[in-house]
Amino acid sequence: MTVDLSSLSTPGPTITQTTAPFWEAAQNGKLVFQYCKDCGESVLYPRKICPFCWSHNLIWKSASGKGELKSFSVVHKPGHPAWIPAAPFVVGLVQLFEGPTILSFIITEPRYSCSVGQKLELAPTNISGRVLPAFKPV
Repeated sequence: MTVDLSSLSTPGPTITQTTAPFWEAAQNGKLVFQYCKDCGESVLYPRKICPFCWSHNLIWKSASGKGELKSFSVVHKPGHPAWIPAAPFVVGLVQLFEGPTILSFIITEPRYSCSVGQKLELAPTNISGRVLPAFKPV
């Protein structure tokens, strides 16, 4: 990647009481997800109730940061103009070892060297002055 991602002026995440633990962990270079104590499902992105059984009995767990690329796209024309200096870049669906899937920025050189099934690991990345969960090939 030739652009300094920290210098971009992209909009930040919307942080609510429900999502705050996720974004606080991200800022510290960690990845967390919710776990439903009633049905045993892993939940990502944060929400107030389990989308599987509607329970409110959700707890936070730490993710290993290991995953596999389920799908990806090379973005040539970003939806927000602040991302134009970084284009083209890769975003992908990463299935975490613990089960849930996260949509994330994929750090890869050369830029198009992704493949479905590729093993990835968490690579916390400063984007616009915020540390966000990104992934890179293992």
